[in-house]
Amino acid sequence: MAIKYYNPTSPGRRAGSVLDYGAVLTKFEPEPSLVIGQCRANGRNHRGIITVKHHGGGSKRLYRLIDFKRNAKDGMPAAVEAIEYDPNRSVHIALIKYEDGTKSYILCPNGLKVGAKVVAGPDAPPEIGNCLPLVNIPTGLEIHNIEMNPGQGGKLVRTAGGVGRLGAREGLWAVIILPSGEMRRVRSACRATIGQLGNLDWINVSIGKAGRMRNMGKRPHTRAKAMNPIDHPLGGGEGRSNGGRHPVSRTGVPAKGGITRSPRKNSEKLILRRRKFGTHQQRPQTVNL
Repeated sequence: MAIKYYNPTSPGRRAGSVLDYGAVLTKFEPEPSLVIGQCRANGRNHRGIITVKHHGGGSKRLYRLIDFKRNAKDGMPAAVEAIEYDPNRSVHIALIKYEDGTKSYILCPNGLKVGAKVVAGPDAPPEIGNCLPLVNIPTGLEIHNIEMNPGQGGKLVRTAGGVGRLGAREGLWAVIILPSGEMRRVRSACRATIGQLGNLDWINVSIGKAGRMRNMGKRPHTRAKAMNPIDHPLGGGEGRSNGGRHPVSRTGVPAKGGITRSPRKNSEKLILRRRKFGTHQQRPQTVNL
């Protein structure tokens, strides 16, 4: 997808850029039967207390019901009717229609076109947009929307441009390489969808001005070094100071590269190689297993 720039009529317009949705999207209104309203808590719990800071406001959104499981119509082909925008995620979604007339939303992989046929199930061919168990996917293929437990629905690799890779299989387990560089084992009965997710240029868009962030539902936040010592570990000091310590959160947890995962977690033994901390948008690397 191309990135569109406008004439610099203002400082925010000069620095900002947008995606050219008209070049990719074929439908701009959602399917009425596949959307529901959502009540926004704006970072507050059921008692009205702010539990997540810097959330609030933003444009209203209708939630699109995405089929992450893709196990209800095994073996039944579906045609892609439209590629749509989803305000609740960075990747585009595809509206598919099965032979019995049922419609559904799926995450749109890169290269999926209107009119293409997709199918899910153990007997599905390993082609773009098809969903099948890892045991039936050839090693080395690019995958996304990966389940962590059979029948649970896709949990891994669901953002724009995201792509994982099936490394190897041994018995009941398969080894997958995630975009972060982490290598972990999942059961071979778990399902995944073939291909890399689309909207690759999403990461290259420049917001340009603070107002666009407010439209996204993100409120301003105060720098830690500008606070008082009672409010943050990095606060205080005579004049402008950098805190005198490594960056940490309000509770003292290291903010850059700190490990917050418990080593006693049951799934710890499934991680064969940890992700690289402090890096972003990494692509999977080929690993000899």
